[in-house]
Amino acid sequence: MSAAVAIGALVLAVLAVMAFGPSLTRWVRERRERPRDRRHPVPAYDPGRERRAERKAEELLRSVVSPEEYAMYRELGFLSVSGAGRQESGYAYLIYPHRPIVAYDTTSGELLNEYCVAFPDEGDDGGRLPDSDDVLAKWMSLRGGERDLVGVANMHVPGWQVDPGQVRRDLVRLREWQGRRRVAA
Repeated sequence: MSAAVAIGALVLAVLAVMAFGPSLTRWVRERRERPRDRRHPVPAYDPGRERRAERKAEELLRSVVSPEEYAMYRELGFLSVSGAGRQESGYAYLIYPHRPIVAYDTTSGELLNEYCVAFPDEGDDGGRLPDSDDVLAKWMSLRGGERDLVGVANMHVPGWQVDPGQVRRDLVRLREWQGRRRVAA
């Protein structure tokens, strides 16, 4: 009986090595490759980090876009970019932070499409970009290569992810804001 128990234990040991061996080997290898320097532990959560990141992103946005576009973003919370880089194109885009880009007809205000694009943060924490960085990335992509961006974006009908009522209200707010700017100039 003891020979049978010994053979059973040996069979179980061989099966365990076959089943868990690769992952155990990978775990040992990863532990060996980790840096031994523990002087720089993972930083604790810093609640002000997002605010500082947003402030820095907003400064970058201000340095890249026109003063009028920056004022639009500060006051309305979104940017409007003319299609094809020309106001005469007849269409434009509303750029919201962390929401799809919404195309609209500039004369009728009709909503045309939503373009879902994402610009993930490849930084340390792997989170999402600050709002101003997300808006700037979309703005730069539209200004630098509208067709390329539209070509890779997931296109949806209006209302797929962004409330059409809110977009229409934002278009009214945009027209009023532009009117106030023209009167002040």
